[in-house]
Amino acid sequence: MIALAKTGFRAIVPDHRGYGLSDPPPQPDKASFADILTDLLNLLDALQIAKVFLVAKDFGAWPAYLFAVLHPERVLGVVTIGSPYMPKRSTFLKYLPEGVYISRWREPGQAEADFRHLDAKTIVRNIYILSSRSEIPKAAENQEIMDLVDSSTPLPPWFTEEDLATYGALYEKSGFQTALQVPYRSLGEDFNTTDPIVKVPVLLIRGGKDYSCKFPGMVDYINSGMKEFIPDLEIEFLLEGTHFVQEQLPDEVNKLILTFLAKNV
Repeated sequence: MIALAKTGFRAIVPDHRGYGLSDPPPQPDKASFADILTDLLNLLDALQIAKVFLVAKDFGAWPAYLFAVLHPERVLGVVTIGSPYMPKRSTFLKYLPEGVYISRWREPGQAEADFRHLDAKTIVRNIYILSSRSEIPKAAENQEIMDLVDSSTPLPPWFTEEDLATYGALYEKSGFQTALQVPYRSLGEDFNTTDPIVKVPVLLIRGGKDYSCKFPGMVDYINSGMKEFIPDLEIEFLLEGTHFVQEQLPDEVNKLILTFLAKNV
């Protein structure tokens, strides 16, 4: 946000329902990606903003792509970090190896059992440690995902104790119910759009050491499959980057974003 604002852009970063400081939805177990699309459209209308660039990370990438498909007249371009575009979100599931955390946490009660003895700060800590590795976070049949992190393992050097305290406090407030529903338990939500082509410019930024690069077929799909659905596509791999590349390498990510915006504004 600061890098964008310094160059004259107006940066707006809403908390999704049930995340950060936002109120949880009335029925968290019924939250969906459709809520994000609705909220984004209403936010632009309320602020009287005609067109925007969308910048999204991880699960936020899917509604960003879809918003550009459904409302191209409101979108100048899309930047996504990590997640490729797959018109049918359920297609993503076929790339998941057995035991990976995404599959585990899709099952109601599984993550709750995994988290039950841990406070929010420890859960966030473990997730950041797992996500900073190039190995896929997957557990054996008799393991939980949280068992993959030893309590003595240090935080990645780019994620501070102050960061952890801030994130932990927010999840202490909100809990993880909405965060488990969206994205994990809504991954099969397909919108069946008649025309799935993204017709605005798109920049995908990925870490070269992101563990999802090891999902079978994922890199091949990114390099050769996405162009079918996004004609105006740029892909940038930051070779040393891991899953949270925007936090690990903020200057490099900001430079790529600003260059893309300047070309398409």
